[in-house]
Amino acid sequence: MRREEVEIDKRFGEEYAGRYVFREISWAKRSRLIHKHTKYHPVTGQVMNSDYVAIQAETILAALKEQPANKPITLEKLLSEDDGIPVELGELFSKIVNRLCGITVEETRFLSEQSEEANPIQPSQTSGSAKSSDGPQTSSESNQPKPSKSSL
Repeated sequence: MRREEVEIDKRFGEEYAGRYVFREISWAKRSRLIHKHTKYHPVTGQVMNSDYVAIQAETILAALKEQPANKPITLEKLLSEDDGIPVELGELFSKIVNRLCGITVEETRFLSEQSEEANPIQPSQTSGSAKSSDGPQTSSESNQPKPSKSSL
């Protein structure tokens, strides 16, 4: 499996300085991470939403094999909005991991956008074959009023 090393200087902060080693993760691991943070429609299987940030954070952590002794990168740090890692450092880690793990532009777009809200199941084009759910049908022959036999 491919690997990539990066030496980070103090520009992101003293705590992040040091050597980081990333290694490609398996297809199975990547698929599990995506499924873990993606909600699918129970009937159609269509993606309802996907937590791209969580997928990317867990992918970074899974690919991160070595980091400085003070262990500055944790899942909590990657996901934190208040006490997280600097944006530029996160972007650098994302680029490295995406390159190593083969995440394409199309997959990134797929993961970062919710699927369309429209229902992919089209209504039937034939009419008259389904019964109405709002009461008895009056158009069938058995429900038609019969002519009266009385005469005036």
